[in-house]
Amino acid sequence: MTVSEDFASETGQFRGELLAHCYRMLGSADEAEDLVQETYLRAWRSYAGFEGRSSMRTWLYRIATNVCLTAIERRGRRPLPSGLGAPAEDATAPVVAGPEVPWLQPLPDALLAAEHSDPAAVAVSRAGIRLAFVAALQYLSARQRAMLILRDVLKWPAADVADLLGTTTTAVNSGLRRARSQLAEAVPAEEQIAEPADRDLQALLDRYAAALASADGRALAELLRADVTLEMPPQLTWFSGRETVVEFVATRFFTERGALLPVAVVANGQPAIAIYRREPDGRYLAHAVQVLTITGGAVGRIVSFIGAGLFASFGLPAECGDDGQCSREGQGGESG
Repeated sequence: MTVSEDFASETGQFRGELLAHCYRMLGSADEAEDLVQETYLRAWRSYAGFEGRSSMRTWLYRIATNVCLTAIERRGRRPLPSGLGAPAEDATAPVVAGPEVPWLQPLPDALLAAEHSDPAAVAVSRAGIRLAFVAALQYLSARQRAMLILRDVLKWPAADVADLLGTTTTAVNSGLRRARSQLAEAVPAEEQIAEPADRDLQALLDRYAAALASADGRALAELLRADVTLEMPPQLTWFSGRETVVEFVATRFFTERGALLPVAVVANGQPAIAIYRREPDGRYLAHAVQVLTITGGAVGRIVSFIGAGLFASFGLPAECGDDGQCSREGQGGESG
């Protein structure tokens, strides 16, 4: 076995969880993939000197964390619209774009398992990637993000985190307390969030997709919590409250039955819907990926990431035919 083959064999199995780690730190799937590449490049250059004092996995996480800390210093944080201002009260008012904002991005679940099939590794990859959690992380300092992720998500000992960050265990524990306090105010309790595998959840998602496809505002309203929020990056404007959200969607998107084509996907460990909009010539063009948060048996939050560029990472084409059929690229399965 050559050195290159040995390196690939030893390190390749960790790519998915390293991608998740970099995503948690940066809030961008695109940047996370770039940083994983940088991590592997640095690891390859140092591989000959790896003495096995720690596990290969720990060694790679050390490199990846340092790469992310440097990147955060250059790029700053990635918010959602709700983190930048109050919700709009008038559903009919023009929406305001924020093209200059480096927005938070969704993370397709399929990317996390692409390089391995080990269930334990996939579980590590998918831990701590919920959208609300990653959004809340963006308001922590880079070092606090690292402390919280390494301690609470990856379960590293405080001494190991202190060693990586060049600080003391006392400083890590102090920083962690502050970080946990900030996140407790922003992230819903885990027991309130339904998992995509729940049978009742699947029925709710089917009804949600049907409401979009049939342009049925009343059916949509039945699925939303009274305090539901709708965010649409890169738009700064966002809405809160069932009546306001339904009015906005109905007046802007429910123009006719069949104008929207929903396709079920999964992002950030949450149910998501990729939405195509029908053009005058009958083609369906990629429009947005909606990541849904389900609480109390209803949709409590909709983050609609607008942009055709996201679809490729979900294995979806940018365009579907006028028959409403879309074929997934490289991921198998049928569209909805």
